[in-house]
Amino acid sequence: MKLYQNAGWWSERNEQDINLVLKSAIYVGAWQNDELVGFARAITDGKFRAYIEDVVVHTDIQREGIGLKLINELMNQLSHIDIVSLFSREDLISFYEENGFKSSKSQIVMHAK
Repeated sequence: MKLYQNAGWWSERNEQDINLVLKSAIYVGAWQNDELVGFARAITDGKFRAYIEDVVVHTDIQREGIGLKLINELMNQLSHIDIVSLFSREDLISFYEENGFKSSKSQIVMHAK
């Protein structure tokens, strides 16, 4: 909760919701002493597709390589999956491209709500 709050993400989420999400995700974390300072998770069918949902690093230590380590470890855990995808803010596209992801012009993002 503290890490999401630090990043300004999803103020409507609570600890119960996060615990529920973690039961159905593959995730990795980065810790500094006893504080979670980085987190990444993926949702997957276990074979064909995985979607990286969250990659968040505490604002005080962004751009220190923690995001890269999180992505690398998550990708190691997803190495048996055929296609791993994610959505990215425009300002982070270069980060993901530098780390092996490719932009796709053929994707259309649609939201039901």
